[in-house]
Amino acid sequence: MSIEAAAETDRAAGVAPAAPWRVKAITVLPNYCLAVTFNDGRQGVVDMSAVRASATCGMYAALKDPEVFAQAKVELGVVTWPNGADLDPAWMYEELEAPKTWSVPL
Repeated sequence: MSIEAAAETDRAAGVAPAAPWRVKAITVLPNYCLAVTFNDGRQGVVDMSAVRASATCGMYAALKDPEVFAQAKVELGVVTWPNGADLDPAWMYEELEAPKTWSVPL
């Protein structure tokens, strides 16, 4: 089951992230993957399946639970989860430049 999330603005401050490497939208895909779209239209798939097998993934350990992983959302151009875990959008943007799929190293 796919879940889509669009970027939110900080309503209190009226801030909308405009940098090209900020995340515009995500779709949670099967097998611990995220389809990511950036502000400039670049798209790719982030493979986070390594989280399931890692014994030392720190705050990302909570994402082993498929229900927690599925709660990914975009906040101010950053992919985040309720436990505070997030992914650096600039790093994802650079990693997705050549291949269209990037595996998160742990």
